[in-house]
Amino acid sequence: MDNKLMPKKGNPVIYIVLLVVIISLMAVLHKCSNQGSQPNANEVGGDTLRVAIEYSPLACYTYCDTLGGFCYDAVRMMSGIAHRGVKFYPLVQLEDALAGLNDGLYDMLVAQFPVTKESRDQFLFTDELYLDRQVLVQRSDSLGATAVKSQLDLAGKTLYVIKGSPMRDRIESLAREIGDSIYVAEDADYGPEQLFMRVAAGEINFAVINESIAREMASRYPGIDISTGISFSQFQSLIIKKDNQELCDSVNSWLRTLKQQPQFTTLLSRYHLNGQ
Repeated sequence: MDNKLMPKKGNPVIYIVLLVVIISLMAVLHKCSNQGSQPNANEVGGDTLRVAIEYSPLACYTYCDTLGGFCYDAVRMMSGIAHRGVKFYPLVQLEDALAGLNDGLYDMLVAQFPVTKESRDQFLFTDELYLDRQVLVQRSDSLGATAVKSQLDLAGKTLYVIKGSPMRDRIESLAREIGDSIYVAEDADYGPEQLFMRVAAGEINFAVINESIAREMASRYPGIDISTGISFSQFQSLIIKKDNQELCDSVNSWLRTLKQQPQFTTLLSRYHLNGQ
């Protein structure tokens, strides 16, 4: 196999960029959590929604010392419709955020978390916010050749996913479909943006993340291929604790109102997402 497609010593430039991303994340953690305050399990109820949100190019990020992101803006628009305040807690580890949701630290979670039969058994999901799918992130050589050209080529490969993500279930199903082993490595330390950059840096060969994030990242990193789909298009929704049906119903009402507003159509277009 072409050595360019195998693990290699990390690209120092990409490591510097990764450091910048981590510093930016620290800034977001400081801003969104109101000068470092942490959610309190006793602060149940009230008018302020406590929202754990993934730090990524789609969900929440910083630019020119300002917070933005499709999900961040959409939740703020919904909070305006509901006449309720919102407090964001950017998440670093998905597994911890899911535990915090179940423990009542957060009212809602915004993350790269596909709606599947298995995940519906654990959480409530609102109406879809947008459509997305999971894709394989891999390096390509100078001619555009890749190690994986179709899902059949995944046999024997190790794919990295975020720890706690239902993407493991999808990959295990895909392994059964192709009749061969596909190995899954769960990363507990990084989000989707950082997994993408680990592939670009040559630390790992393959990662699976949402296409919307991969597409945004690939526009900035030449030599990365995201053309191999891992799943069909899936609904991406807001995640709520299983026993909080009342909040889920309320959020659905706000979301349906939001989708009728021209500002939401503009927001979808800005992030190149499919409208519902």
